[in-house]
Amino acid sequence: MWSLITMNLKGLFQDFNPSKFLVYSCLLLFAFLFALRLDGTISCTYWLVFLPLWFWKGLVISGAVVAGYVWWRHPEFRIEGEGYVDMKAIIICLALNSLLFIFEILACDQMNSVGNALSMSSYRYQGRHLWLIVFMPLFLTSPVSIAACVWGFKHDRGLELEAMCSINILQFIFIALKLDGFIKWSWSVVFIPIWILMCLLCLIVLYYIVWSILILRATEIMAEQRRAHLMAAFTAMALVIPLLTFEILLVNRLDESNLYPFVAVFSPLYISLLVLIPTSFGQRGGNHWWFGIRKDFCTFLLGVCPFLREYGNISYKLTEVENCTQAPEEQEMEREPYTSQSIRTFLDSTPKPVVPVVCIETPD
Repeated sequence: MWSLITMNLKGLFQDFNPSKFLVYSCLLLFAFLFALRLDGTISCTYWLVFLPLWFWKGLVISGAVVAGYVWWRHPEFRIEGEGYVDMKAIIICLALNSLLFIFEILACDQMNSVGNALSMSSYRYQGRHLWLIVFMPLFLTSPVSIAACVWGFKHDRGLELEAMCSINILQFIFIALKLDGFIKWSWSVVFIPIWILMCLLCLIVLYYIVWSILILRATEIMAEQRRAHLMAAFTAMALVIPLLTFEILLVNRLDESNLYPFVAVFSPLYISLLVLIPTSFGQRGGNHWWFGIRKDFCTFLLGVCPFLREYGNISYKLTEVENCTQAPEEQEMEREPYTSQSIRTFLDSTPKPVVPVVCIETPD
């Protein structure tokens, strides 16, 4: 019985999406620090808690600025591939991330003035500004995101962040009104737009599960396709179910139905983000014009660091073989002493050296 474990670094990084890896990693670190700050485990200012988000926005803005400079200084590069489409995608992404950056600055300043807002018993969290003003950049992201989704659908571009901002505009309005005290609803009612979205996601997960079961029962489908559909169903379940659990725990915590620490409430969210991080290694995408590199990120990285080529082109195969028992005939041969017949067989099978033919009758 053979069990084969293969690790192909070239195939692993060939479809690597650095932008999604950056976003998921920064969100995971921020969620962890934010939960610790809400629980009072750490007492630092919110400006330090928001550092992962600052790092994310800083890379996006600096990458777009460098790409614009390269675009302006080298007009001959614009005709390479889909240069104009990539540059328009950078401008859309820059506009959206700039609005998110402004919202994060306002939210961080408001939370520093309010204190530990989410743990307060009162639902009117007054600070320096109204929360409607703080959420105003998020309200502006909705029309920008809708236009970006239409453009991305036309040019076959995946825009997950833009889609999330466009469909959650009503949720942003409800949260801002609730924090300012203009509505007295419970948090479970405020999160109605999220519940509707999660119901749609649960239907998608159910579709993936049923479809994978049908694929597994089909005999004419290749084994690789079966594994791919099964992995897609498992990934969808591991993403949606913890996310739904996190939202239920958060709503109960805000309504004071439970008194769990925020680290425990955010734990299902960590699971969803940990599931999303490995998916960035199997998704094509990423803008080739970020920082003006004009090529795939891994290809650029291998060009900058040549010593990585040796490891990126190697496939490691770890094979584990069970110790098979030898046949009785072989065991008998090992126990028998050497005989003239076995020695003759060994000599016949031994390779002999090849020497040139020398004729004795040939004169010197």
